[in-house]
Amino acid sequence: MSPVTAGVLQLLALIAALALAYRPLGDHMARVYSSEKHYRPEKWIYKAIGANPSAEMRWPAYLRAVLAFSAVSVLFLYLLQRLQGSLPGSLGFVSIDPDQAFNTAASFVANTNWQSYYGEQAMGHVVQTGGLAVQNFVSAAVGMAVAVALVRGFARSRTGELGNFWADLVRGTVRILLPLSVLGAIILVACGAIQNFAGIHEVGQFMGGSQQWNGGAVASQEVIKELGTNGGGYFNANSAHPFENPNPFSNLFEIFLILVIPFSLTRTFGKMVGSVKQGYAILATMAVIWVGFVALMMWTEFAGKGPAFEVAGGAMEGKETRFGIGASAIFSVSTTLTSTGAVNSFHSSYTGFGGGIQLLGMQLGEIAPGGVGSGLYGMLIMAIIAVFIAGLMVGRTPEYLGKKIGTREIKFAACYILITPALVLGFTAAAMALDTPVNSMTNSGAHGFSEILYAYTSGANNNGSAFAGLNADTQWFNSTIGIAMLLGRFLPMVFVLALAGSLAEQKPVPETAGTLRTDKPLYTGLLVGTILIVTGLTYFPALALGPLAEGLAA
Repeated sequence: MSPVTAGVLQLLALIAALALAYRPLGDHMARVYSSEKHYRPEKWIYKAIGANPSAEMRWPAYLRAVLAFSAVSVLFLYLLQRLQGSLPGSLGFVSIDPDQAFNTAASFVANTNWQSYYGEQAMGHVVQTGGLAVQNFVSAAVGMAVAVALVRGFARSRTGELGNFWADLVRGTVRILLPLSVLGAIILVACGAIQNFAGIHEVGQFMGGSQQWNGGAVASQEVIKELGTNGGGYFNANSAHPFENPNPFSNLFEIFLILVIPFSLTRTFGKMVGSVKQGYAILATMAVIWVGFVALMMWTEFAGKGPAFEVAGGAMEGKETRFGIGASAIFSVSTTLTSTGAVNSFHSSYTGFGGGIQLLGMQLGEIAPGGVGSGLYGMLIMAIIAVFIAGLMVGRTPEYLGKKIGTREIKFAACYILITPALVLGFTAAAMALDTPVNSMTNSGAHGFSEILYAYTSGANNNGSAFAGLNADTQWFNSTIGIAMLLGRFLPMVFVLALAGSLAEQKPVPETAGTLRTDKPLYTGLLVGTILIVTGLTYFPALALGPLAEGLAA
């Protein structure tokens, strides 16, 4: 079987698995967020934190709860790292430096999981399991809660109430993420991923010296790392490490975990707004972009010219031989079109155009299918922009799901779209203009520029993957990327929740003959075009200086 055929078959198998999980998981999540029943363990949590899960919140209160919970989480994780040297189970590792502790705390709370350290050489069991793994759960649940609040904004009328953040947070964690993670961890252990609390031990003699590895609760962290579109690996090699990702089956399963909740949330959206066809339209948009990017990535990685490419069957540099180009391309696209950041290959070693596809996937806003929660609310923002453009074409006030899209709603949507490019391009320009950040680049020219552009794109879009080749463990990058991650995560949420509150206050608009049908293929095509033009062209000059210049020069 040729490598190309193997890659296509894996893609088809993945699509089939996602299709099988789409309806039951989507319906289950709709029931979870619509239920008025509280399970006993959930009541214990509410009592412990002093929350009333039945109290409805308007958008300012919902936002304050999101920000307060996240601020406490950043502080807790920061202190845990700073105190690591005094904690049991630290494996002898010292406390984390202040700038790196801030960067890591911001990263995991923002669902970015950017890592400027070697996990197996810096973090002990307490920080890994009691800090990082916990944030993998709750940061994902926060994104899902904000998405559900926006969906309620479309579904409700004549009220500004969007539900209760604490109830959404706890239910998302207890009823969705925890059960799926337990099942997924068992599967990963069966595949060969490790799950223990072993200390550091030698594994053999290599080139005159010994090599040491430490154990850890890797399978349980790996599964929520992928399922919650987090991405922070137990080991520096991330999902290319055999302890995290042992074989081709575990690799395909991890890609499935990355995609299953973001895709299935479109079903949840359709059920909650009372029209599954609307969910299918959003799903189709996500699927078209995702499949298109996978096809482009396979083409550019298989089509390399020259003796080395011909002997290896494509651009094999930086890719695991046990996965090959096809599986690596699917993983790479899936992780950059979501806010996952996990990697099973060395992104810096992809072809120039391949690196550009990775960058563009993040720069589109990671909405195909995007992160858990963040992908759905990002896509719904673009859906509003698309109906607004359609309304301008025919001279009609735009409507979406029975709600008028007026000046206020468009301002919120526009602010959401402009925040991330401002962060990415602003920080990239500053880094390139200063001497110290540029000295961290391993490569010069277009590829070196891509390293810095990728770092801030990954941080501000809450992805967390790295182009590598960039020494990001400096005070400048730890601080600025940390700021970009926090602003890139929580500023957009301000406008999402404000938009949700504005929509919930409206009364439904009856559908007429002139209403744009947003559940038809024509609208799906309009939405795809809007995404590529409005967001893609924003970054075109920067992409032209980096990966496009490198690809054309190859």
